[in-house]
Amino acid sequence: MAHAAEAGKRGRTRTGVSKAGGFSSDELLRAYREMLLIRRFEEKAGQLYGMGLIGGFCHLYIGQEAVVVGLQMALKEGDQVITSYRDHGHMLVTGMAPRGVMAELTGRAGGYSRGKGGSMHMFSKERNFFGGHGIVGAQASLGTGLAFSNRYRGNDNVCLTYFGEGASNQGQVYESFNLAALMKLPVVYVIENNRYGMGTSVERASASQDLSKNGAPWGIPGAQVDGMDVEAVKLAGEVAVAHCRAGNGPFLLEMKTYRYRGHSMSDPAKYRTREEVQKMRTERDCIDTVHARLTELGVTEPEIKQIDDAVKQIVQDAAEFAQTSPEPDPAELWTDVLVEG
Repeated sequence: MAHAAEAGKRGRTRTGVSKAGGFSSDELLRAYREMLLIRRFEEKAGQLYGMGLIGGFCHLYIGQEAVVVGLQMALKEGDQVITSYRDHGHMLVTGMAPRGVMAELTGRAGGYSRGKGGSMHMFSKERNFFGGHGIVGAQASLGTGLAFSNRYRGNDNVCLTYFGEGASNQGQVYESFNLAALMKLPVVYVIENNRYGMGTSVERASASQDLSKNGAPWGIPGAQVDGMDVEAVKLAGEVAVAHCRAGNGPFLLEMKTYRYRGHSMSDPAKYRTREEVQKMRTERDCIDTVHARLTELGVTEPEIKQIDDAVKQIVQDAAEFAQTSPEPDPAELWTDVLVEG
């Protein structure tokens, strides 16, 4: 993610290694920058929504940053990403410009979909990001199709296909599992289990309490991962991606994570207690954890603050661009709706 990767970057290379997952200081700094960019971007998006500058649905990724950052660190150029409507973090980590993402959220011409798609409908072929999708579970089928395209073309690219625990029991998910296993497609299915669907806990919605085993009937190996630990995520991602890249078929990762905000901006989240959310923030926050590990490795507070300041500037610039970019020309209603054969 180029925008955050340069924020506060030092000219020297560090040699310390984190005890948690074997990350070097440089890797931890990269993870910290990228997670912080997502966190600050989403906080700003929430503010703009409250001001009435973002319309429609808006699902924030606050709390889950370690999942997408850790997994992206396990990929190579050419690998693909597809996800659900909680998608801003995935866009940013694949390298999409914060300006373009925020402008799309505000429905402006400078957005990735020229202001016509909004929060749930942004794509970037250049960054191999094939969208957030508003239909629950639909991206499982699409991600399987992307993996088929890789197999058909004979390359070694892998598609990361994200969906939540609420979508994990959708019929098209299991149909996708069957086809991917049958054809040994290079797809990593990532269940972002943040414990709650649209107000319903996973315990009340799923008979399976270990979602990493959901692919077992089709022989799909799986693993349960601490999704609040970016180092654990990257290590698990490397195993899964290597499995797929070697031609062994799909892999399933259940990321045990947590969202701090409601399902969407209109959700008051009364189905859980404030104490539960605060406990997660205090004891398990993915960014605070990396901050502590950086300190253990000798990274100073002024160095970390420089990263913080640079990220804040990137987000503020994106917000200003989004508010000053013009609205789409009415003629845009007739574009991007038909491709002549």
